[in-house]
Amino acid sequence: MTASACEPYDLVVIGAGSAGIAGAVAACELGLSVALVDASAQIGGQFYRHPAPTLGAVRPEALHHDWSAFRDLHRRLAESDVTHLAGHHAWSVTRSDEAADGPWTVHAVVGPDGADERHARVRARAVLLAAGAYERQLPFPGWTLPGVVGAGGAQAMLKSGLVLPGRRIVVAGSGPLLLAVASSLAAAGARVPAVVEASGYLRYARNPRALVTNPHKAAEALLHAGALLRHGVRPLTRSAVTEVHGADRVEAVTVTRLDGDWRPVQGSGRRIACDALAVGHGLVPQIELAVALGCATRTVPDGTLALALDSLQETSVRGLWAAGEAGGVGGAELARVEGELAGVAAAVRLRGSRVSGGRIRGLSRRRDRMRAFAEVMAAAHAPGSGWPGWLSDDTDVCRCEEVTAGRVREAVAELGARDARTVKLFTRAGMGWCQGRMCGTAVACLAARDGDAEPPAERRPFATPVPLSVLAALDQADAGRADPESAEAGDIRQR
Repeated sequence: MTASACEPYDLVVIGAGSAGIAGAVAACELGLSVALVDASAQIGGQFYRHPAPTLGAVRPEALHHDWSAFRDLHRRLAESDVTHLAGHHAWSVTRSDEAADGPWTVHAVVGPDGADERHARVRARAVLLAAGAYERQLPFPGWTLPGVVGAGGAQAMLKSGLVLPGRRIVVAGSGPLLLAVASSLAAAGARVPAVVEASGYLRYARNPRALVTNPHKAAEALLHAGALLRHGVRPLTRSAVTEVHGADRVEAVTVTRLDGDWRPVQGSGRRIACDALAVGHGLVPQIELAVALGCATRTVPDGTLALALDSLQETSVRGLWAAGEAGGVGGAELARVEGELAGVAAAVRLRGSRVSGGRIRGLSRRRDRMRAFAEVMAAAHAPGSGWPGWLSDDTDVCRCEEVTAGRVREAVAELGARDARTVKLFTRAGMGWCQGRMCGTAVACLAARDGDAEPPAERRPFATPVPLSVLAALDQADAGRADPESAEAGDIRQR
């Protein structure tokens, strides 16, 4: 159901993917009043993206793995009293100054991409963050050519728009998402000449216990491998796309063998003709809202930052829970379990809901088992320290501000920059529309000179771009609570 955002709720859930829906439904079924806030017009998140009804897709489930789980969540949500607030782009979460357990307010801009420039406030006693993740991109010469898309972006185009980024598509990068993307594209009619994986798959064998206790993951891998075999897709491991060729759009890519540290092996490059490249090097947890509130973080084995959570999914800030990719990328099934566990924990805390100990123990055991596999997966596909060797000085690193690798290296070597923030001040890298989501990893690695640094968690008052008209409409109380420790919040108060 959809309702006004003006009433106070027991729990507000940010993100309507697997974790968010599972948490919202579990909490509502245990007696909490729940608002589900999401930027998209449809539920499902990135994993369960599906075409708009106007496209007339006959079998949208054919593009998804484990569609039955989403169908069950969708049914439970429809039968619940959860208030679904679609098209709400959460840009800040604040808390009343009255007490440590004071009510929360989620601030959002409303409409497709926030274009309506309307401001909404959703108030609640507790918050569950389930905002998902975004793709990590490592630049290389030619990566800004038309026809180069994110691996997840290619899958999103297919799932939500029923379109392909090209007819002959190379899939490259690192991580298990590549197999799913390649099999989906091939099944939809694209020619996929190669799946190029920078890591190998033998690292999984170093942790046999995680493999044995998660047999469904092996089944998924076999399912995708079988699909690739049927469509004649060639897997290339320990390799990377190190250059894209073309005048107006992609015409071919160079695939180069890598050593154990991801350094290109001289003389090993081969050229593969294609008209599109789907590339991604894993996912980065989307934790900006939590970091702005001072939540503790941890470093995942692949170098990304995730939230540090307790046994019941609560962050270091009381009354703020998180589930899914926010705690580290682990897939839709883990996200559902964590979301349910967080929703149950919130219901017990806020309403004293009676929940059997067996349910909590069962959810915790499943979470721990799948989270252990997620850590193994992250370690297996962690970027090697030598990947900056792909970059020529004229390679764009920050595509929003057109900052090249040479300018970043100059800021480090000649101007003394030693971290991504200082590089940003010297070059504007990370100051564009994406706010460093696309270039943050690359800039941090070049600044650190060791190739494996991830940008530190920055506390920002805005998690997404916000129109000035929305900020101008904030009342004095809202402006003062946006981020009391930030200079930007002070600027807002003065206006």
